[in-house]
This record gives sequence, C-alpha cells and structure tokens, in this order.
Amino acid sequence: MWFRCYFYKILCVNTRMLRPAAAGCPRGGRPPLSRTLLPLVEQGKILEKTEACSQIAFTRYVRSGRKPGPDPQLSMRDARFGRVPGRVYRPRAPSAGLRAGAIFCHGGGWLYCSFGRAGRVVPSPAYHLAPEHKYPAAYEDCLNATIHFMKHMELYGVDPANVIVCRDSAGGNIAAAVSQTLAGRSDLPKLCAQILIYPGLQALDFNLPSYQQNQGVPLLFRERAAFYMLQYLNGNASNLEEVLEGSHIPIDIKLNYRKWVSPDNIPEKFKVRGYKPHVLLDCTTEVYETVKRFCEPNLCPLLAEDALIQQLPETFMLTCEYDVLRDDGLLYKKRLEDNGVRLYNLLFNFGMSPLCPLKLKVRDTG
Repeated sequence: MWFRCYFYKILCVNTRMLRPAAAGCPRGGRPPLSRTLLPLVEQGKILEKTEACSQIAFTRYVRSGRKPGPDPQLSMRDARFGRVPGRVYRPRAPSAGLRAGAIFCHGGGWLYCSFGRAGRVVPSPAYHLAPEHKYPAAYEDCLNATIHFMKHMELYGVDPANVIVCRDSAGGNIAAAVSQTLAGRSDLPKLCAQILIYPGLQALDFNLPSYQQNQGVPLLFRERAAFYMLQYLNGNASNLEEVLEGSHIPIDIKLNYRKWVSPDNIPEKFKVRGYKPHVLLDCTTEVYETVKRFCEPNLCPLLAEDALIQQLPETFMLTCEYDVLRDDGLLYKKRLEDNGVRLYNLLFNFGMSPLCPLKLKVRDTG
C-alpha cells in the first residue's frame, strides 16, 4: 500500500477571517490571524473568571455554530458501535465490490467534537469528551467502537483487508493508541495502515524544540497543548505550571524514557530556530501522583515498548514545521524507523497544524 496526500484547501477557522475587507486592516483587509483567534481564548478565560461559564463550555458553544453542509457525494447516518454512538459516512456512488474502511477518531483536544468526512466507508465514534469524562474514556470508546466495527464489517460492505485508523492532533493520539492495542490481537483482522496527522504523542516534555519555537503560534499554543492533556487526564488543569516547566516527572523516570523522548533524537536542522536546551527538573511526590499516568502508552503512545512498535502496520504521518506537536511526530517517526515499520512521512514546511485540512487517498497496489 502507498499513500498519496492531496492538499485541497487551507481554511480559516475563525469566521471573521472570511468577512469582507475592513478599513485599516493589513493583508488584503483581513485582520491578522493572531488578532482574530486570541480574543476567543481571552473571552473564554474572562467568562470563566466571572463564573458565567467555563472557557471550555464557551468554546464548545462557538464551535457548535460551524456545521458542515450536506455533501452530494456522501451519505451520513447516526450509528452505534456497540455502546458507543457515532456516525457512518458512505460514498453515494455504487461499488462493484467491497469498499475500504477508515476508522476516524476525531480531533479537538479531547474536549471538543469535530466530525469529518471522507471518500470511503468511515465510522466515526462520538467518544466521551473531557473534562467530564477523563482518561481513558476517549481511548476506550474509540477502541471499543473499532473492535465492534471490525467484527461486523460485512454489515458495512467493507473489505477486512483494507481498513485503516486515522485522524489528527488528539485524534491522532487516540488512533496511535488504538493501533498499538490492536497490533497484538489475533482474533481480529489486521489494520492495513494508520494515518497520523500532527499527532500529540507524549506529555513528558513540553520543552522540546518545537514547543519552544512555536509556543505562541496559533492555533495550538504550547500552554493549550498542556492544558488539553491535563483536562483529558484529570478533568482539570491543576499543576499546569509544573507540566510546562518540566517539574512533573521524576528525573529517574525521565532518564529512563530519554532514549525515546529527548531533543537528542531531533535532527539538528530543527533546532536552529529559537531553541535552548532545557535543564532537567525533579518533582515532588504529590505532583507526580496527579500525573503519573502520563507514562502509560495508551495516553502517550510514544512510550510503547519496542516489541509492540515492531508489530504496527505501515504508517503515513504528517507533521507541520510551525506546530508545537511537530517533535512528537519526529520522535515517533524515529521509533517507527528504528523498529522496521514501513513509514511514509511528510513534513509540511510552512504549515501550522489546524490550518491544513487534508484529503487523503489510500490505495492498495497489491
């Protein structure tokens, strides 16, 4: 199997970017991206401080108004994958044989729902969201939905030998974890591939080069990346400062994982732009107790053992230069290559993660 990746749109996710030109604004009359996105974050924080609503609830409300219109080429219906609700997308065009399937674990920082669409049979689980439902709820929902789908593929007209798991950001995290869990299962068809688009894969080090270089680059800021991970883990963002400065994991555990999570494993060309080596900091027992599950591969797939990584299906992975998650992908890329997993990697040199929606085409060449 090989992968072809077609960039078909670079979309603005804030509606004000699409409005007519405004007097006094640069870039063809549109306000700079940072000026349109930052107010949403700040508005949410203000509302939370005044106890009007949480910033998460505010963001969900804003996002709920952006719904995709009908697609003449796709049918969509609500479905249940065992006990997990979701949707199934199908091409309307008839097929002479079984179709390919793509299990679609939506992104959204584990906090927001962002269903998508594609040109094959696509089951998309509506997993339970943080902070109301903490780890491992999202992972377990997607795993159980995937297992249910793979056990009933004949109902969907899907070829058992041509099923992938995919998605971006937090969804890429879940997709990687699900792929690892299924790698050793002998009672299910094997996934033929995993597609990971700027995935977040670890929470041990938020001072890797990409986190330093792109800490203020929209749409995913460094502080937000740690905030989302803590909300998923604990249902709150306590110990955020410790996580950002790196004083949340004991030094001996950091050194144990340094073979996999280290700036030493990042190519030198990615360290040229605004990177300073970070001093290892120890942590208190109290802080570590609240975040110790960061060391679980189902939450941080980069930490899986080599014996498991070796069993993974071939992989397509995309990373973006101006993205805090870039180095998570680069470190996982090295692990896959070191363990002999067939890998197709693409670095989007001028991209920032949420601004490059992709149309992915996967084809089996036999």
